[in-house]
Amino acid sequence: MQLKDYIRNVPDFPTPGIQFKDITPLLKAPDAFREAIDELARYCATRAIDVIAAVDARGFLLAAPLAYRLQKPLIPIRKAGKLPFDTHKVTYFLEYGTDAVEVHQDAVADGQRVLVVDDLLATGGTLAATVKLIETAGARVDSLLVLVELLDLNGRSVLEGYDVHSLIQF
Repeated sequence: MQLKDYIRNVPDFPTPGIQFKDITPLLKAPDAFREAIDELARYCATRAIDVIAAVDARGFLLAAPLAYRLQKPLIPIRKAGKLPFDTHKVTYFLEYGTDAVEVHQDAVADGQRVLVVDDLLATGGTLAATVKLIETAGARVDSLLVLVELLDLNGRSVLEGYDVHSLIQF
């Protein structure tokens, strides 16, 4: 099965010049979604992780079945203002301004090894902020796992020193 065939390209979304990679065709195809989760789980089995962190929002769709299957705690990494308890917060820069990610202060314990899951690696800004957030909370990022990686945007360059694994590359 070619999982790449289940990723739709949407030109000029959300702004002109952006080629958005839409994972919803993969999500609505049970065989493709199962294959993607199975492949991601095979990678996870090679890592010594304690916790899975899911990046808001599409990362939740991948991390939840992985956490269930691997019987690991799942923690949400949310956009600022979405979590109801005391949080750690990291602000980061985007092409058009700033954004922030948060995690509950009690989400991870000191020294825990965390696998970060997101749907896509583009410039690496969100994942770099997530790494900083997890380390601020006292845990250690073991690895970063994404469904899709946009190679020409070289997001790995801002994640040097971390194991980054992607299932599908464009």
